[in-house]
Amino acid sequence: MDDHIRTVIREKLAEAVSLPLPTWTRRDARIPKIPKKAHAVIGMRRSGKTCFLHQCMAERLALKAPRNTQVYFSFEDERLFPLDVKHLNWVLEEYYLLFPEMRDAHKVTFYFDEIQLVPGWETFVRRILDTEFVEVFVSGSSAKMLSREVASALRGRGTETVIFPFSFREFLRHRGREIEDVARLTKAQRSWVERAFTEYLVCGGFPEAQGLAKIDAIPLLQGYVETVVFRDVIERYQLTNIVALKRMVRQIIASPGARFSVHRLLADLRSQGVPVGKETLHAMFEHLVDAFLIRSAPIYTASERRRQSNPRKIYPVDPGLIGAFDRSGRANLGHALETTVLIELERRGYSLSYYLSPKGTEVDFIAESVNGSPILIQVCADLSDEETQKREFRSIAAARAEMKNIPSLLLAKSALDVALIDPPRGVKVRSVWEWMLSARV
Repeated sequence: MDDHIRTVIREKLAEAVSLPLPTWTRRDARIPKIPKKAHAVIGMRRSGKTCFLHQCMAERLALKAPRNTQVYFSFEDERLFPLDVKHLNWVLEEYYLLFPEMRDAHKVTFYFDEIQLVPGWETFVRRILDTEFVEVFVSGSSAKMLSREVASALRGRGTETVIFPFSFREFLRHRGREIEDVARLTKAQRSWVERAFTEYLVCGGFPEAQGLAKIDAIPLLQGYVETVVFRDVIERYQLTNIVALKRMVRQIIASPGARFSVHRLLADLRSQGVPVGKETLHAMFEHLVDAFLIRSAPIYTASERRRQSNPRKIYPVDPGLIGAFDRSGRANLGHALETTVLIELERRGYSLSYYLSPKGTEVDFIAESVNGSPILIQVCADLSDEETQKREFRSIAAARAEMKNIPSLLLAKSALDVALIDPPRGVKVRSVWEWMLSARV
């Protein structure tokens, strides 16, 4: 058995440094430039992590790295089972038997995909970072490769890059259109981009869903969610109350932007005869967040107790999931719009909360950058109605009064050709797609 596994490893390595790279759509994600760290590429299943590894390979080849120093190795291969940590060392040994001249002469970059299938992988990665002239990427689709566990497993020796489904810019790039400067678009081009943005709100950004008819895209996206629920949550954490978990998932995906209360869900489930505990529901919620299926924003407050006791606003990780689980038959672009803004803010590295005034008015997001500079962001599907404008401006004004008039942004599906009625000073109004194609908030 050992001889067989070693032979397979040797064959895979020979292929890894000779086969041409597959095609991909360039992603805008960034790898931190910190030496002697393993780069963990994480995110929800099917969001494009493996393609991003190939992108990183191509970037290093463009910088004149020899082809045989860029080694992609996937452990999702039935010929390698059963695997243990000694087989990981064989990957290194067999590589240097094939290319002995590379040891200490060139930095070799290993891209280990699905490495979580090998128990003890983290000790191997930490060791070779200390003892070999290598760079290491790790990625995988299992819950074992989620951010919290990767950080713990690598014990401070890893950085993390989250790959979300396509942003709107990446969505356009996938279709062969690169927008360099929104301000220079002609009227016809702006109309085309706005129409494409409406399509993006409906189909979302999962790479495999691009270009599919609705009849094919819906079961594909539903399958993604089922896989996360069963493999990354139920199997991973050995959960038994599947009914309660599925109810939670459907409620969250069907109600993006809503305030989610575990207490309220608990009452609903018990009224329907579903036995479940409050702590169990809290744990389920955190598991879904860890699996990148859902994202959430807490209430804005200086009180940690109030933050924990108040409902969180919840969203799926991609607007395409909303329509895949909607039973009303009506596209709710407002929900998709707010979801899209939240994911874009996370993609840009902002920490998020929502604002609720004492009178009950709400601002969708308070986004804080890494340097602590906050900005208020309100999202509205349609600003053409005067009363809608007044309501949105009133909510922003209430928040600005408490927060010392911090910069504020009102994002609408289309802010073009809309007459604004008495917009408050300091509030900028933009269309969401223009904002998403810009470099800054």
